[in-house]
Amino acid sequence: MYFFWGGRKGKKAKEMKFVIADEERLGIITDTELRDIIHSTEKDVIFLCIGSDRYIVDSLGPLVGTMLQENKSFSYHVYGTLDCPVHALNLEKNSKEINQQFPNSLLIAVDACIGEKKDVGKVIIEKGPLFPGKAMNKQLVEVGDYHIKAVVSHIDKRDPNHFFESLRLHTVMTMVQKVSSLIISCTTQQKEKINPDKEHSS
Repeated sequence: MYFFWGGRKGKKAKEMKFVIADEERLGIITDTELRDIIHSTEKDVIFLCIGSDRYIVDSLGPLVGTMLQENKSFSYHVYGTLDCPVHALNLEKNSKEINQQFPNSLLIAVDACIGEKKDVGKVIIEKGPLFPGKAMNKQLVEVGDYHIKAVVSHIDKRDPNHFFESLRLHTVMTMVQKVSSLIISCTTQQKEKINPDKEHSS
């Protein structure tokens, strides 16, 4: 999980150590472009869903991973589920495992993020790696050739812990459905790539 911030970096934001992102400089792409990328590649396509079900605010990743894995028509490799979550403590291990097993793969990372109130509910697709853990000021390994982030909550500058304490599971589940539907839509009609073992241990 990390912060997505569309505005300018202000004094208050500096004090709170927000990670600021300028929307105009992000490599944002459309779902149609992502679909074309997936359909045209000869590489193994891996979805790495990051997060932990221990905290509602960080549970989107493993919930999306589980939903994808349980979809019988979804034939892609999935790392990060409720059963085997990929989180801060095992992200590097799983990243190395993916690189060893699929050295020339197309890796798409999925994670929740925190942004401005006006951005809550948005799903953003970007070219380039994901930097997970930024919302918690953690220095974790960057992952992904592309990444999908869902803005699940917002920052209240008067109460920095607002996003952590007030988020409802219903809100996260709504975003889980949205992200899962997006991914399934982007991967349909792709040439068949049967994956006999989509579940990976943490």
